[in-house]
Amino acid sequence: MRSTILKRLVIALAGLLLSPLALASTPVNINTADAATLAQSLDGVGMAKAQAIVAWREANGAFESADQLAEVKGIGAALVDRNRDAIQVDGAKPAKKAKSQRKPKGSEED
Repeated sequence: MRSTILKRLVIALAGLLLSPLALASTPVNINTADAATLAQSLDGVGMAKAQAIVAWREANGAFESADQLAEVKGIGAALVDRNRDAIQVDGAKPAKKAKSQRKPKGSEED
């Protein structure tokens, strides 16, 4: 009896320790993946959000950066940041943050 309880406790603890690994995102190219792949690969993205990503891509063309995902209804900056290392937009390169359009201090336009 005591042995069975101990085994169950060890299994439960192992599951808790390994669960963050199960939530890790899988690298995926958001410009080529279908909705099922996106839903399976990205943390916090279910089928509805994955279908919205595909619909946005079909309507607007390829994503140029991971940050552009925030333009998709239901996708926010926090979700993008959580998956940033897994989001690819070309080849096998992770998507970087979009570069700021701000001008350096002291520069002026005429």
